[in-house]
Amino acid sequence: MSTIIGDGPDLALIHGWGLGGTVWQPLLEPLSQCCRVHLLELPGYGQEPDDASDFTAAAQALIAALPAGVTLCGWSLGAMLAMRAASLSPDRVGGLILVGATARFTQCADWPAAQAPAVLEGFAAGIRRQPTPTLQRFALLLSQGDSSARSISRKLLALLRQHPTPEVAALRRGLDWLGKVDLRPLLPAIATRCLLVHGEHDPLNPIAAAQYLSTRLPNARLEVFNGAAHAPFLADPARFVRLLGEFCNIPPDTVCNDSPDGACGVRPDKFCNVPAAR
Repeated sequence: MSTIIGDGPDLALIHGWGLGGTVWQPLLEPLSQCCRVHLLELPGYGQEPDDASDFTAAAQALIAALPAGVTLCGWSLGAMLAMRAASLSPDRVGGLILVGATARFTQCADWPAAQAPAVLEGFAAGIRRQPTPTLQRFALLLSQGDSSARSISRKLLALLRQHPTPEVAALRRGLDWLGKVDLRPLLPAIATRCLLVHGEHDPLNPIAAAQYLSTRLPNARLEVFNGAAHAPFLADPARFVRLLGEFCNIPPDTVCNDSPDGACGVRPDKFCNVPAAR
């Protein structure tokens, strides 16, 4: 299920829909200098056999296969799985890093910061007929609005060409999750310290979705990558690696002297690194 590289605090990278774990490839070497990186493949991606698990079972299997205290870094659908895993097994998750994340992917009456259901329906129809061209179209969509859109699109399309297409059943199941999962009721109970990383011009999950998460998750802070779209880790990999290294290397029992409740990660401008009071 995972490839492990490096030494240090455990960090698991969870990819999103349509693009497997290789999307993190440019970050592996620098991240491995400060973390023990677990590069995950979801069922049906890469060499991982597909299964018919539902969303909750997939999240449970994911966290059960990782060491206790791991920081989960999820992108898009991977971020939704990370939040669900933290709600199921809070004692096993040391931190959450949510990239391009949302609590609900599709619009409804009280949730406009999302995609219309017709968008998913269009991708589902495309996956049934022509999986590879549909994934290529999706890869181009991810970088729309990014100041480095052309470069990022080339990288994503190259990854799709170089690696096996995910199983169609896994792609269809992932779209079904995106259409149905709503994590909003769970957010107030996810007390795990959390870093939100979001592109200013994200075309899939608008910045309002990240701002919502930053107010509903009790111990979260938001880092916005100006000029970036849905893949901020490709838009500014050096900043992304630095943020992850800082976050993962803060002791889990750290307290912040500037916070009235002693919570870590509440400062809007930096991470605190003050030893916990005994």
